[in-house]
Amino acid sequence: MTQTTHFGERTVPLEAKQGLVNDVFHAVADRYDLMNDLMSGGVHRLWKDALVNRLAPPRSGTLPYRVLDMAGGTGDIAERILNASVGYAEVTVSDINSDMLRVGAERARKWRFGGQAKFIEANAEELPFADESFDAYTIAFGIRNVPRIEVALSEAFRVLKRGGRFLCLEFSAVDIPGLDRLYKEWSDRAIPPIGKVVTGDAQPYQYLVESIRKFPAPARFSAMIEKAGFKRVTHTAMTGNIAALHAAWKL
Repeated sequence: MTQTTHFGERTVPLEAKQGLVNDVFHAVADRYDLMNDLMSGGVHRLWKDALVNRLAPPRSGTLPYRVLDMAGGTGDIAERILNASVGYAEVTVSDINSDMLRVGAERARKWRFGGQAKFIEANAEELPFADESFDAYTIAFGIRNVPRIEVALSEAFRVLKRGGRFLCLEFSAVDIPGLDRLYKEWSDRAIPPIGKVVTGDAQPYQYLVESIRKFPAPARFSAMIEKAGFKRVTHTAMTGNIAALHAAWKL
């Protein structure tokens, strides 16, 4: 029997989802960060700052602090980590989408610590890195696009060193009365049309809206993180639970 999964509101064969997701991000790569600003009113920048503040990368030591930023193609998390560490960290930006990586690599040439970043095309479900290679694994608004989330979590656990940090920023389910209705109206009525104006195509943003609603609630996702082997799993609601910051350790 063919395994299936969701692609937004559609049910698709499991093996087909990754290609469909790739098409979405090939279409929006050059305007991805601009759309994030428009969709969130710039608030996504505060959420990402909070992720890096929670990571608190060290600024000194005998060895570089190695971070894998998964699904981080355009590099906005990587740049924050490098700046916060004053160039002490080394960030491997990994993404399955070559166009997203192209955008990030072009931007990195202008970063203060751009020489400390490298960009590698890879699948979150099958990472080309050795066991216990990284001190931290970060992923922002990317894990809901992975066909087999549990496999990606297991891979994150595998490549982290003992004592390594896992941080995941992802959309959640708004739980403030009134805000939930406004957020749904904004998502349904504004985001796809804005996407069409900015990128020329509304469909990728229709998928992104639908994918948010299909993502597991924070408690369920936390259970998945624990099942992958992580300890001290927490989640922090952000902006009325529009997003949540999930944190855990490999102990």
